[in-house]
Amino acid sequence: MPDMPNCCATNNGSTGRYDLAVVGAGSAGFSAAIAAAEGGAKVALIGHGTIGGTCVNIGCVPSKTMIRAAEALHGARAASRFAGLAGEAHVTDWSRLVAAKDDLVATLRQKKYVDLLPGYDGVAYLEGAARLSETGVTVNGAAISAPKIIITTGARPALPDIEGIETVSCLTSTTAIELTGLPKSLLVVGAGYIGCELAQMFARMGVEVTIVSRRGLLPEAEPEIAGALTGFFIDEGIRVVSGIAYRRIEQTGTDVVLTVERDGREQRLAAKRVLVATGRTPNTEGLGLEEAGVARHSNGAIRIDDRMRTTRPGVYAAGDVAGRDQFVYMAAYGAKLAALNALNGDGLVYDNGAMPAVVFTDPQVASVGLTEAQTRRAGNEVKTSVLSLENVPRALAAHDTRGLIKLVADARTDRLLGAHILAPEGADSVQTAVLALKFGMTAKALGETIFPYLTTVEGLKLAAQTFEKDVAMLSCCAG
Repeated sequence: MPDMPNCCATNNGSTGRYDLAVVGAGSAGFSAAIAAAEGGAKVALIGHGTIGGTCVNIGCVPSKTMIRAAEALHGARAASRFAGLAGEAHVTDWSRLVAAKDDLVATLRQKKYVDLLPGYDGVAYLEGAARLSETGVTVNGAAISAPKIIITTGARPALPDIEGIETVSCLTSTTAIELTGLPKSLLVVGAGYIGCELAQMFARMGVEVTIVSRRGLLPEAEPEIAGALTGFFIDEGIRVVSGIAYRRIEQTGTDVVLTVERDGREQRLAAKRVLVATGRTPNTEGLGLEEAGVARHSNGAIRIDDRMRTTRPGVYAAGDVAGRDQFVYMAAYGAKLAALNALNGDGLVYDNGAMPAVVFTDPQVASVGLTEAQTRRAGNEVKTSVLSLENVPRALAAHDTRGLIKLVADARTDRLLGAHILAPEGADSVQTAVLALKFGMTAKALGETIFPYLTTVEGLKLAAQTFEKDVAMLSCCAG
């Protein structure tokens, strides 16, 4: 990773004494530093490597621009769903697309990270490897005194426990979108949100894709949504292999071969490249956590409570390094909470009860709140409604009825407990459900709310009405 210019060692210089030290200069680190500086604190923001962390450099920004590019290809090819139209599109220069992605990353890194630092007089950016010490932290061996510390060092892709994995050249979510050329075929190991997003993106770019997993696509999602998405993947020519156990992986000539077992039989899956998307591991090496008395979970994530406190007084952690709600906006939220608690007495509690989550497949998977299974495990009496997009006028007008909406509510009180959307515009619809859950709306109240016509989000109203009636028997906008 390139070194940052000297301009980033900003403002406060390096007196060695700060109110707060933030270790990690990604989205979470910047959120904590800005929140503290706005409160008048003197902050040491300590980065190591490329400033900006995962989201802008190797995560959200680069992957979503490539996914949008793949959607443009698919949209042209799908034009024939409208009478009288035909379309075709293909990749003409993959390397130019990758270069444009890199330009976007560099621009946003500069504007949203590097250029922000001079605007906060209370923040000093320090570059170097950090380690906890008795009086604060050391950076490249130099002591930095700070009574409060927040660790926001993020996470990185993890290799699965498959025999032979160390001997194979595996792509990760980072390196896959840095390829200078498209492989003829790709084996995606893991079918969580990263695996699903990248599998579909590469398939739409013209790569022969097989996605393989133990439990199927998006195993934590509602089964209706996971099942429907699996069908859409198959319709696009993506091979989906699930319900298996991994046995071994090896390089055989020019192919990578993964051997799996299903129903007592071994099956060999071959491709030119393999992309591993089976999870992430926290970046905690070299921080001196054990010596400092900072406990970790069995997966390596730093153990924190609902105030973002670690097991060492005065030390907090937030973001992916803590293994909780691994979304960039939740990392930023948790880090801000940690900063405010560190400086003002630990009065704020982390609340993810109305946390939206989005998988940028097409159709998109967007959810908030509890699933039906989670609600039942919590001991609640449950009622659900499931609405196909064939009942949503927006989907009919777009000639694209791929998807459904499922709502989960308390059967006794009618209070909404969860909303789960599979729709081409699901990501932009879920926030209405977030607000409904946040403010304790009932299904009846949601169904009586006025929604704009011919929008995907109107499907939430229709899904709410589906608890009590057959919306297929309503005229447009009725009810």
